[in-house]
Formats: sequence, C-alpha cells, structure tokens
Amino acid sequence: MKLVRFGPAGAEKPGIIDKDGAIRDLSGIVPDIAGEALTVAGLDKIRAVDPASLPLAPAGARLGPCVGGVRHFVAVGLNYVDHAHETGLPIPEEPILFNKAPNCIVGPNDDVVLPKTHQKVDWEVEIAFVIGDRAENVAKDGALSHVAGVCICNDVSERHFQVERGGQWMKGKGCPTFGPLGPWLVTLDEIPDLQNLGMWLDVNGKRKQTGSTSTMIFDIQHLVSYISDFVTLDPGDVVTTGTPPGVGMGMKPPQYLKAGDVVSLGIDLLGEQRQTVVPYGG
Repeated sequence: MKLVRFGPAGAEKPGIIDKDGAIRDLSGIVPDIAGEALTVAGLDKIRAVDPASLPLAPAGARLGPCVGGVRHFVAVGLNYVDHAHETGLPIPEEPILFNKAPNCIVGPNDDVVLPKTHQKVDWEVEIAFVIGDRAENVAKDGALSHVAGVCICNDVSERHFQVERGGQWMKGKGCPTFGPLGPWLVTLDEIPDLQNLGMWLDVNGKRKQTGSTSTMIFDIQHLVSYISDFVTLDPGDVVTTGTPPGVGMGMKPPQYLKAGDVVSLGIDLLGEQRQTVVPYGG
C-alpha cells in the first residue's frame, strides 16, 4: 500500500493511493496515518478495504507528511560508504545516532525555510522507516516485522550549526521545515529489496546526489534492532537512515542552498519530493 496524508497543514486527513494513482480518503476507516493505524493490526484493517469504495480526495489537495503524530525522529549519520569517504571521516564501527526535532517535519512539497542566522544549509536524500509494532530490544532477525513502511526524507541540515557551533549534531538538524517526509508511506510488501533502491537529488535541475541503498553500512534491519537496544520505538516513530554522496558540504568548493533554489529528490518505488527554498520571515 501507498499511504498518504492530505489537506491543509495541521488538519491532514489519512489517504491511500488507488490503482489509478488517485488519493482515496481513509478518514472513515482510521483517524490518521499515525500510531495504532500503523501496527500490523491497523494496516490489516486498511488492507481489508477496497480503495475504490472510498471517496476521492479533492483535486489538487496538498500532500502533508506521510505520517502524523511522530514522537521520536531519529537519524543516522555517515551510513553510506561513499558518503563517509567524501567527508574524509572513517567508516563508523557502530551506527552514529542523533535526533531531529519532530516538529521540523513538513510535507514533501512544502517550502524549506532558511533559519534566521543560517550560513550553510545543505541537502540530503534519505530513506526513512516508520515503526509499526513497538520495537524494544528486538533481534536483528525479524526486526523488519516492526516496520510499517518506508518513505523519502530530505534531511535538511545547517552545517555551520551542526559542525561549528559545538555540541551535538541536532543543532543543525531540527530547524523548522528541515524534515520533509513523503509523498507516500510505502508498506514493505511493495518493495522487493529494501537494500537495492536507487536514490537521487537535484538542485535547480542539476544532479547533485546519485546513490543506492545498496551502499548503506548498516542496513534497515540492523538499524531497527540496534536502535531498539537504546530507545523504545513506538508506532509512528521515524528513523531516517543516512545519505549517499553529493551533499553540498562535500563539494569543492562547498555549495549551499539559497533563497529561490528548488530541490527535487526521489527514491525508486517511493516517489519524489520538490521543495522551494525561501528566506526566513519571507
């Protein structure tokens, strides 16, 4: 299934993509694409419904983030071999974890707002997974049974805040609008091989990132198990899993986003996003 949330920001309704690519309104079946609706039982309830029996969403409806009510938004750093090489940093022996603020999550095509004191705002195409059934100290074998689905995340990052202001990476990762998610939450039965999906990102129509989930250092199954040793992951929690090479920080000279730039990104089977970069307060 491809699950979506549509409508005005803060008032999104749950939806599902039908066989013709149209959005059908699920609000008579589940209250939101969030929490219990993402458990095995919740997804089975949605699967039992014929999308053709549901009302169509309004034409041109805004797509919101594909999961609502997120409480934990965990991120993984330096998780692609080729990205670690471009940064000049060693391959991690264990996953590097940090937090993004849940309230930085926006829709896949919403504007990205430059922070008031920004200097070095960067892009990162990533695959994120969303927890279904609670994960706590789960074994690696079978860990994917705790995943409701996957989606695209643009892990927008302010490198000056992240690298040059001291402390943890979260300083540059959780600014408002720094977490576009979607367009869809795709359930795992739609994806033959999670670890063989092509990824790309363009800025103003010029290709910046090209990669594949095949070069991840720690795969999604490993990450579910590993993170669940430290944090209990509840239904609707999001983990974004790292980026392939081609980020602005790694270019010579470095390149960063400015007001007016348009960022487009996509992952095989997961759709595409498109954001316009706008100034703070503008």
